[in-house]
Amino acid sequence: MSGYFPNVLKKNGYACGIQISPFDLTICERSILFCTMSLARTANLLGAIALGLSDNILDTAERHVAHGGCTPAALCVIGHEPSQSIDFLARVLGMSHPGAVRLVDRLEADGLILRRASKEGRTVALHLTVSGRKRRMKLLADRRTTLQQAMKLLSRCERAQLGGLLEKMLIGIKRDSLHAYTICRLCEDAVCAPCPMTAAAEK
Repeated sequence: MSGYFPNVLKKNGYACGIQISPFDLTICERSILFCTMSLARTANLLGAIALGLSDNILDTAERHVAHGGCTPAALCVIGHEPSQSIDFLARVLGMSHPGAVRLVDRLEADGLILRRASKEGRTVALHLTVSGRKRRMKLLADRRTTLQQAMKLLSRCERAQLGGLLEKMLIGIKRDSLHAYTICRLCEDAVCAPCPMTAAAEK
């Protein structure tokens, strides 16, 4: 009985797309094939769950603001790092400076943020209003519910294992401190202590 194998054994002399029998493979080659296919499938599943969760999170977050796009993330970043500048916000969100200014204008018009003079007096510092803080808390609480729903089929032990694995993966994809803010732009920082990003930077 033959089957179709992808190009995972090319280095062992097999061409891509050929029809071969599993019995033609050595034990070592079968092990290589199984491990490679297992890794590829795990990566594919990870991509699917990441995309599905991202869609659900964004749908949930956008219910709490009058504008979509980067607006929910901006609210979360300003709440997490008050007194930061518009330039910092733009870099975290991957926006142009004029685009970030327009975003801040909209948030201010909605009564969610305030502009204040920075300590140096050279830039504008961004702060949430009372309404902005309440909106952010509600947004993050609903985000948490969405994420917990995705873990409902996992046991307590499996959730604990997943937490440790996710910390390692987060550290692995972080490029620098600014990128850490970008990754965590919708983070519920109040429940994420100790922060794996900060802990990794301090080691």
